[in-house]
Amino acid sequence: MSKMNLVVLPLALLVSGAVNAATVNPYYVGARAGGVHYADLDAKTGNDHWNPSQVTSIDRDDLAGGIFMGYNVTPWFAVETGYTWLGEVKLKEANAKVKQQAIDLVGKFTYQATDALDLYTKVGGAWQFSHIKAEGLSDRDDSLIATAGLGAEYHFTNNLSARAEYQYYHDMEVKPAETKINWDAHYYGVSLVYGWGAPAAVAPVVTEVVESTTIQLEPISAAMPFAFDSDKLSAEDKQRLDPIAQRLVNFPEAQLVVIGHTDSTGAEAYNQNLSEQRALTVATYLTKHFNIDPSRVSAEGRGELDPAASNDTTEGRAQNRRADVTTPGFDIEQAAAAAVVQ
Repeated sequence: MSKMNLVVLPLALLVSGAVNAATVNPYYVGARAGGVHYADLDAKTGNDHWNPSQVTSIDRDDLAGGIFMGYNVTPWFAVETGYTWLGEVKLKEANAKVKQQAIDLVGKFTYQATDALDLYTKVGGAWQFSHIKAEGLSDRDDSLIATAGLGAEYHFTNNLSARAEYQYYHDMEVKPAETKINWDAHYYGVSLVYGWGAPAAVAPVVTEVVESTTIQLEPISAAMPFAFDSDKLSAEDKQRLDPIAQRLVNFPEAQLVVIGHTDSTGAEAYNQNLSEQRALTVATYLTKHFNIDPSRVSAEGRGELDPAASNDTTEGRAQNRRADVTTPGFDIEQAAAAAVVQ
């Protein structure tokens, strides 16, 4: 006769009641390259406005590129900063060039269209640096401007993705010789992004112990229902766990196995994280309130992959929002079992 001693739940996750497992790599860096188009050029000398295009032909397009880094605060919101070279505006007959660059700080809002494809928008500010140079004239200017963008990001792996995006920079400017020249820059291009920092999966450790003269104790199980998008236990739920808790207290050999599940509503990655949260909520409650050694606990989430009923009905989805809690059957010496019963 033998028993399986399951040990998978790290003590570090059990000492806290609030568990926050990331569903995406929190950190990322990237490089982008593409083009830029300049529009809405305007000039002002004193109180007079005039259009630079009326006095000189202008090359409005150039190559652009940059680097960026960011942090995913949640799966749908990130803070991103970066540097972008925005090329040159060439005023041909005036024999002048305006070089432009910007340092961005934006919020990135993401919608997960599929498991591999994200759609996003960005909005924030940029510190623009512009330099105009012509015969006998040179001027540098910097200022805070508004910027916004949108794009699509395709994930090849958990760490590597590519973007196609557009970004708008509003009211860049230089001020040579008491004249203010301003324009808008429209960047378009592609990016390569590398992300890292997601917590590594914890693999089960399985050992087998052979015991002598024993009897078999049957397993005890309970299905813990959860409200939609919740990982909280009610008072009634905790009462359902009493028989399992009593088994764990009476028999130090008893193990605890908790498997979290969700219905199919929402993104698969989000559901996987929610199922893990549900499993850890149950495991944490039992270990903290009944002084159970964390090494006796196995907790995992299976997301929406193991439904108990059809996800096509409200009743079926309610059954699938659960955590399966079990103390597996095991062998114990007859004398030890009799002592507990007495």
